[in-house]
Amino acid sequence: MNHLIVKFPATRSLWRFALALLATSACSFALGVDDGASSVASVRQLSHGSRPRTSRHAGGEMPESAKQMYSLMWGVADLSVRIAESGQLVRFSYRVTDARKAAAISEKTSAPYLLDEQIHAVLQVPTMEKVGPLRQSQSPESGKSYWMVFSNKGGHVKVGHRVSVFVGPMRLDGLVVQE
Repeated sequence: MNHLIVKFPATRSLWRFALALLATSACSFALGVDDGASSVASVRQLSHGSRPRTSRHAGGEMPESAKQMYSLMWGVADLSVRIAESGQLVRFSYRVTDARKAAAISEKTSAPYLLDEQIHAVLQVPTMEKVGPLRQSQSPESGKSYWMVFSNKGGHVKVGHRVSVFVGPMRLDGLVVQE
């Protein structure tokens, strides 16, 4: 029986690809990711009217590790997203813990966005004719709280949705919209 053996030159990119593939499969094994059998079962459950679980954390809250990471990395804490004005606005508020690190969030040249991946909506900070953008953009001071408001015209983003806020290089994930 003849076998055809093809030899490829062992380049760095090939080794990197093989290493990445090995790492991915090891992580999948460690995390318990399966071959898709359970995803078929979950699709069947969803088609029968059951609701998907929105968060693995108690009460849909952001985990403590994420809160600590945002405080250490971006200098912000006490992050909250709330529906305001009959659902037409979404208010994002935060407290600055490190003014130097939080400078990115108050940068006037960067446009903030709120992303709701569940409904594929991107909200922007509205600009009023005489007032300007509905956000605080003065230099942050440690210990003070700040806010910005996103337009939710049509009320697409609702209480309980999980959203992300982008401001320049800063990305804050896992925020749950509250009343």
